[in-house]
Amino acid sequence: MWAPMNPVISNWGNQRIWLIGASSGIGAALAQQALGAGAHLALSARRQAQLELIAHNQPRAHVIAFDASEPTAWPAAYAAACAAMGGVDLVVFCAANYRPERSWEVTPAGAAQTLAINLGAVYSGLASILPAMLAQGRGGIALVASVAGYMGLPNASVYGPSKAALINLAEILYSDLHPKGLSVYLINPGFVKTELTAKNEFTMPALQTSEQAAEAIWRGISAGKFEIHFPRRFTQFLKLLQLLPYRLRFALFNYFLKLS
Repeated sequence: MWAPMNPVISNWGNQRIWLIGASSGIGAALAQQALGAGAHLALSARRQAQLELIAHNQPRAHVIAFDASEPTAWPAAYAAACAAMGGVDLVVFCAANYRPERSWEVTPAGAAQTLAINLGAVYSGLASILPAMLAQGRGGIALVASVAGYMGLPNASVYGPSKAALINLAEILYSDLHPKGLSVYLINPGFVKTELTAKNEFTMPALQTSEQAAEAIWRGISAGKFEIHFPRRFTQFLKLLQLLPYRLRFALFNYFLKLS
């Protein structure tokens, strides 16, 4: 058996987690399950009222509302998370923006907004948290990407490339940080029923709930996996498609598009 690529986590009660993008969807479900496991949790997103609802009557939950797409907001937010919990052991980057659009529908302003949230915010966050994590020689970083980053999928003209960049970045981070004692997790969900995917007008195969997605993520992190992808009946199919020549892959895309 191959050993896990990251340390196994058997006790979440001593984990201090900073969850970015915790106000809805997968992030909110992750927050509920982390609190249920006894973890200390700092909840961040722009919508403070939503965060307050999640943290209500939860003594281990701390609300730190800020705009993750604003680079200058990160140092203060990280300092607040450390002050609230006495430090941070795991940072989960879950904030995302999505709009279904074909290539001819993309606008510069819309593309800039999506890239700022999906990708730029991660770089801003890393700049704030990595010095301290490297100094303490332990900790973890989880990037929530998407199977839309596996290959060029229709209707994901900006979202897909932003998630492909996160996949590439997670691989780089693991190579850089694992030898220094830090864990890195790459999370690639399939279709999950959220406010974002509600914008889709097509049938989403193997659709999961946010709670199912969160369960898969925590199982994967607990087991020390590097890539956590689900549901496997869908993600394995996409991984197989990646191996095909472009001519055949595009032909299959067109075929399935006609069926949808």
